[in-house]
Amino acid sequence: MIKKFKSAVCLVLAASVLSSCATVFGGRVNAYQRTKPTAGQQQRRIRAGAMVADILLFWPGLIVDFATCAIYKPTPAPLPADATQPAPIAVKTR
Repeated sequence: MIKKFKSAVCLVLAASVLSSCATVFGGRVNAYQRTKPTAGQQQRRIRAGAMVADILLFWPGLIVDFATCAIYKPTPAPLPADATQPAPIAVKTR
């Protein structure tokens, strides 16, 4: 009885560590993914596909992905070219 319980616990632990989609398929975690944004900085984007797969396949994998920061996309979102300049005001003339 104890041996079966230990085997089941080991199996569940191995499944939770190895089944997180972003950790397995996302590649190496870089410094951008590990660094928490400070106030005023752009928030990190989440890999939506990996998040949905974690929820549908094995939800503890989602915890592993957030703990390892593998759930975040490896590069920041690009800013528009004119993000610092105000948009021109269109004036209608008749």
